[in-house]
Amino acid sequence: MRLLIAGGGTGGHIYPALAVARSLRDPRRDGPRDVELTWLGGHRGLESTLVRAAGIPFRRLALRSLRTVDRDVHVVLDPARLAASVPQAMAMLLGARPAAIFTTGGYVAIPTLLAATALRIPVLLWDGNVVPGRSVRFTAGRASAIAVSFAATCGALAGSGRPCFVTGTPIRDVGEIDREAARTSLGVAPGARVLLIFGGSQAVRRFNAAVAEALPRLVERVHVIHVTGDDGYAAALAGRAALPPVVRDRYRPYPFLRDEMLAALATADLLVGRAGSSTLAEATALGLPMVVVPYPHAAGHQRANALVLAQAGAARLVEDEQFDAAALLDAARLLEDPSAHVRMSAAARELGRPGAADAVADLVLALAERRPLPDPAVVERRSRGKAA
Repeated sequence: MRLLIAGGGTGGHIYPALAVARSLRDPRRDGPRDVELTWLGGHRGLESTLVRAAGIPFRRLALRSLRTVDRDVHVVLDPARLAASVPQAMAMLLGARPAAIFTTGGYVAIPTLLAATALRIPVLLWDGNVVPGRSVRFTAGRASAIAVSFAATCGALAGSGRPCFVTGTPIRDVGEIDREAARTSLGVAPGARVLLIFGGSQAVRRFNAAVAEALPRLVERVHVIHVTGDDGYAAALAGRAALPPVVRDRYRPYPFLRDEMLAALATADLLVGRAGSSTLAEATALGLPMVVVPYPHAAGHQRANALVLAQAGAARLVEDEQFDAAALLDAARLLEDPSAHVRMSAAARELGRPGAADAVADLVLALAERRPLPDPAVVERRSRGKAA
């Protein structure tokens, strides 16, 4: 069976699609064993590197972005590239002949859905934010079905007239991770209280500045795993070298964590980070309490995501402009309040959907095989890791 995945740009569009790809190719799953995947992406995102590393054939559309902000020639070229990408996508779909398409929205979804509609190929469209993005709003009516991370998103897309399923955000398998083995792999002592600080791929400078100022006091109380980004790594190493030798091993900076990120999340007792859909999904699946600092320049998406967790008691929300060394030290005090920590962990786990990738893959296969779509309650149980 041939299937096509369309997604690109930021990790929020790519990592969930990779998780679904793993589920579709999992030899343990019920269903077809001959799944052949092709990935359709764009020119500017991370997808070409990540997808090829996953062993999935990659095809590239001409389009570059829908959010050019620079006043340069791309203001004119980007819409032209988008228009050119529609016949290009149609030619690629005619060549690949997929039985169904899965897309995670973003700029790649527009030409893909337009071409798929013309060719009558069924499409599952997924969105990971409470407030759907522009491309999702524009294309939802052309999809065969919609999957979302938050129930409120189905309401926002009700006008599309398409069946909508709450699956959560597809993530890597967290069911078999060993917390103590993860701690050993990251050099964390047994029994240590661990604070994970992760600013995401965008705007990490505020996080790095807060850590630099608060670090001497933080390491007196907790162990810190800090993902700095490439630009902040040298300064973080210098800050570590300046610590007294007796506490130096309590601070472990990393420029980036990819495969090791799941181990870092399993190791942590508290996450301080942005409110991207994938980060929140992996944290809740692990029952990890959070202090979330929404990225302010993402059309309000991260703040809306963070509010859902805060209102459920799984996280505390700190606005970006209020996040500094004092706010970071205040966040770390949660590790000194066992009862609050237990409540937040339970609330996070209640929100978690560790089976989201399998639930989404089930929907893709149902469309590909032209079977009736499952009942939303069955999909929800599947997404929570329970038997359907």
